[in-house]
Amino acid sequence: MLMYLAAAAAPKSENPYGLMEALQQGGTIAWTVFIILCGMSVGTFYILFTKLIEQQKVLNQGKKVRATFWRAPTLKEGSAKLEKNSAYKQIVDDGIKAQEEHTKLTDPVEAHDWLHGSLARSEAAINSKLGTGLAFLATVGSTSPFIGLFGTVIGIYRALIKIGAAGQASIDAVAGPVGEALIMTALGLAVAVPAVLAYNFLQRRNKSIAEQLNGFTVDLLAHLVSNGAVKPSFATAPAAAAAKPAAAPTKA
Repeated sequence: MLMYLAAAAAPKSENPYGLMEALQQGGTIAWTVFIILCGMSVGTFYILFTKLIEQQKVLNQGKKVRATFWRAPTLKEGSAKLEKNSAYKQIVDDGIKAQEEHTKLTDPVEAHDWLHGSLARSEAAINSKLGTGLAFLATVGSTSPFIGLFGTVIGIYRALIKIGAAGQASIDAVAGPVGEALIMTALGLAVAVPAVLAYNFLQRRNKSIAEQLNGFTVDLLAHLVSNGAVKPSFATAPAAAAAKPAAAPTKA
């Protein structure tokens, strides 16, 4: 009993096969692989959080447009109610500018085609901006496992060299390099999985935002080519409901 207590109270020896020990044994190559993977991981989470904030701003702008923009009597007044750097404000301002420039064209072009092209170009610029950074996530997700695999190959190679030098495959000789190889594989996967998940998640949100922007662009185009006569159904529904006379009370 005393022997067990003494063993439990004795200070534990440091783990000779931990991460830092593996990097020290691996030398320059192991440290290079580790630093590259750490940089990829930091970049992945930075892009994830910044794009989430950017996407949420556009989603909030869409709610504001639905609530206030179409209630304005004119497009310019509605645009003034939107945020300065709003994606929707950019589309509206580009539509108003295109409508004003259409009268200056010397070659006759239908107003619908001219406005449609201008609004589509503005919408594509916003979607392109929302997609920045996603290529980095896709690159990290596809390449980081191979970078970790490179460290794995080097670790196995070092283990084989130690076996050849020692003349026998003892655990003490190969545990360090093999542990280093497994750690590099795990690091590569730990970097790749969050990058792939972040890419798919952000891509899905961008698709939803693109659908909302496209719907707004269609409504705006109809409003412009009809000189303000056409508005979305949700913008005219409250007014129609208010104008509808109340039903006369029935007599007993």
